[in-house]
Amino acid sequence: MKVYLLLISIAGGVFFEGCASPHHEIVLEPVGPASNQLSKSSQGTLAVFSAWDSAPRFNDALQRNHHTDYQLFAANGALLRKVHNDDDVALGPKYIALEPGNYRVVARANGYGWVTVPVIIEARKTTLVHLEGADLKADGVALENSNPVRLPGGEIVGWRAGTRAMTKRAEVTNR
Repeated sequence: MKVYLLLISIAGGVFFEGCASPHHEIVLEPVGPASNQLSKSSQGTLAVFSAWDSAPRFNDALQRNHHTDYQLFAANGALLRKVHNDDDVALGPKYIALEPGNYRVVARANGYGWVTVPVIIEARKTTLVHLEGADLKADGVALENSNPVRLPGGEIVGWRAGTRAMTKRAEVTNR
């Protein structure tokens, strides 16, 4: 009987651990900055609009929605930081100054669970990653026509890395 209870306890622990650990089978195309997204930092800036946190925060006097936290990895796979994704001043996600380069974000996407998004950070530019399920078509035709990065259901995540450079080359060629 003791062995039976022990096996059930272990199986239950493994099951619940599997539910709690971040699974991120969805890996998206790289997201880069838009040409009009200038950064306040001389480096580059990243903002991740991750899925909304469903857990209540009783110490929040404003009783507002919060974006879920995420992890930021270097191109070599090393964990750089766990980001508490809340900016108490701007009432939105945290904007992080980063050196130009390639990174990976592992965050929750609304309706999809954990996803991995490679991001490109450029000097004096802001890279925005939208995983909260917002309708970004209101941001204009430029994003829609830029071949944006999308989630499997078609929701726009952000600017496809390299699109801005390709667009500028096409404008120069057409002149």
